[in-house]
Amino acid sequence: MTLPSPDPRFPREAHTSRPAEVDRLIDYLLLKGRLDVESPTSLYRRLQEALRSAIHEGVVSAGAMIPGERELAQRLNLSRVTVRNALKGLVDERLMIQRHGARTSVAERLEKPISIFTSFSEDMAARGRKPGAKWLLAETGDADAIEAAALDLPTGTAVCRLHRLRTADDVPMAIEYTIIPTEFLPSTDVVGNSLYEALRERGCMPTRALQRLRSDIASPEEAALLQVAPGAAILEMERRCSLDNGRVVEFTCSRYRGDAYQFMIELVRPSS
Repeated sequence: MTLPSPDPRFPREAHTSRPAEVDRLIDYLLLKGRLDVESPTSLYRRLQEALRSAIHEGVVSAGAMIPGERELAQRLNLSRVTVRNALKGLVDERLMIQRHGARTSVAERLEKPISIFTSFSEDMAARGRKPGAKWLLAETGDADAIEAAALDLPTGTAVCRLHRLRTADDVPMAIEYTIIPTEFLPSTDVVGNSLYEALRERGCMPTRALQRLRSDIASPEEAALLQVAPGAAILEMERRCSLDNGRVVEFTCSRYRGDAYQFMIELVRPSS
């Protein structure tokens, strides 16, 4: 029997971990956290780091509810204060979610198929999330050598620079650095909630894009904006967008939170 795919517009409810998953998590925390040995690092920080690793390595799945403070404390032979402090740090990092009257759960990651050309706002709206943006920079200037090369233009060509902090339900998700020739966007003042809407109104909506993806770490400035720890994992995506005639309209470098975003690629094996 084929089960229907979950509707991406509606986030999944947190699910309860099965006993085997809980046992695996407890064993992992005891081994990874070295909770039974002497160490200059405080117990709650060792537990916090072990929980963080368990999330990143998939020992506990996204959306799963973890055991309560009392059970964790008993099975790990720790105080509830130690467990509470460890969980609080992960909630502050938005790796975990605490809701009133419910157990703590692992935060879901947003999936973005990178074979489909969509904007951040479209991605969020499709998942039932409220997209938002905070302007960090909006200016017009002459393209330097790097910007000109990215846009296939002579150095000194007038461009608009648009730097924004992108949010989903008011939670910081990514920093976008965008450059667009003024031929297509005469001023940053014409951009409202949607950059692509402004381009569409001028008949220069890009239709194709070349994307490059790599991993990096957050600088102190980026960490403050994204509300993550300095050195936290970042997913960087460069996107070069063009019209049907090949003219480059936009170059964007997006820096996504690695703990909240993941990219999905569908691969097809060529027929023999």
